[in-house]
Amino acid sequence: MSTSKSQSELLFERAKRVSPGGVHSPVRAFKGVGGTPRFIRSACGAELEDVDGKRYIDFCMSWGPLIFGHQDEEVAEAVRAALARGWSFGAAEPYSLELAELLTGALPWVEKVRFVNSGTEAVMAALRLARGATGRSKIVKFDGCYHGHVDSMLVRAGSGLAEMASPDSAGVSKAVANETIVVPLNDLAALEQAFELHGRDVAAVIVEPVPANNGLLPHAEGFLARMCEIARRHGALVIFDEVITGFRVAFGGMAERTGLRPDLVTYGKIIGGGFPVGAYGGRAELLDLVAPSGPVYQAGTLSANPVAMAAGIAMLKKLRRENPYAQLEARVETLSREIEKLAIGHDVSVQRFASMFWFVFGKVTSRDGVVRAPGETPASQKERYARAFHSLLDQGIYFAPSGYEVSFLSTAHTEEQLSRVTAAIGDTLAAEKGR
Repeated sequence: MSTSKSQSELLFERAKRVSPGGVHSPVRAFKGVGGTPRFIRSACGAELEDVDGKRYIDFCMSWGPLIFGHQDEEVAEAVRAALARGWSFGAAEPYSLELAELLTGALPWVEKVRFVNSGTEAVMAALRLARGATGRSKIVKFDGCYHGHVDSMLVRAGSGLAEMASPDSAGVSKAVANETIVVPLNDLAALEQAFELHGRDVAAVIVEPVPANNGLLPHAEGFLARMCEIARRHGALVIFDEVITGFRVAFGGMAERTGLRPDLVTYGKIIGGGFPVGAYGGRAELLDLVAPSGPVYQAGTLSANPVAMAAGIAMLKKLRRENPYAQLEARVETLSREIEKLAIGHDVSVQRFASMFWFVFGKVTSRDGVVRAPGETPASQKERYARAFHSLLDQGIYFAPSGYEVSFLSTAHTEEQLSRVTAAIGDTLAAEKGR
């Protein structure tokens, strides 16, 4: 038997000598599933190709933004044209203006917008703005929602609502954590209690309108509307973190689907066609508090990068023109139902929302059979998902290297590819049953 190492293994050994864990974002290290991460050298359509020449059907899609798949030609053409004009100016330019007008013209709850470089940066700025606008210091968030690696968002709940949260990462001070109140997902009574205890100090409540970073955890019906009512009754702002859901579940994200109007909203790299872009927007009187118009400082040398702006314009124009949402949602529903037929007797289910889906490995014991909070995820999730992940990876299918991350469908996925995936999942479940 050959003992020669793959190119990915060799690159990973080199990477660990020069980067923490050999990666630049933790989940890429495969710690959640074990083994060696695949080093990807190229991608096209719905496929990745690694440095060893193996191809994979991709369901990460750069963690969501590539609705039209890798290297969509319209976005690529816009990028090529932008590169020909220059790729960084550090000055005012017309491309961000066009994208901002596109956003504010299409989304009534975004009267003004500021571009930044990532979803994390957008959240950080939105929280600062909420504090500046209200003169209050505390933020309410929900256990199971992820809002980037902002210090005050990397927290876990205290032992009771009378306590503040505690740091969930080294390097986050207790003082910073004490400005955050963590409430269980889908628990309106706990939310009411938190506001009764701390409401006069709460600047904003921030939520993923579809939590999709700790599994796909849909809110109970009516939860978001009641959350907004409770927050506003106490004078707090409402922030929708739509870094994942914005332009993915509908053009206007969950604000459009629910008919709710957040005071502030954050977006991620989908508005840059997959390039490193973020944005925060909302009511004009709030955004006018941001420098240079107002006293809330925020800046960025590479914000509104002209290449990313051009990619975003092309992406959003195509999304508005083609409106692929209903088609993608129907295809995810069909795929999920086919997988669940194969999974009968295996204690495997698929939770889905719009064009996102998540495998649940184990018996779901919640009242309605849906995992809606981190504590409801079956204990077998991590181990069973890891085995399934590697079985599918060996068959040329790339899902997220973590049992707590969601999968994304694109228009580039073909019916033949989806049939291959269904067959591979059937083989994987049958092999697990025979263990």
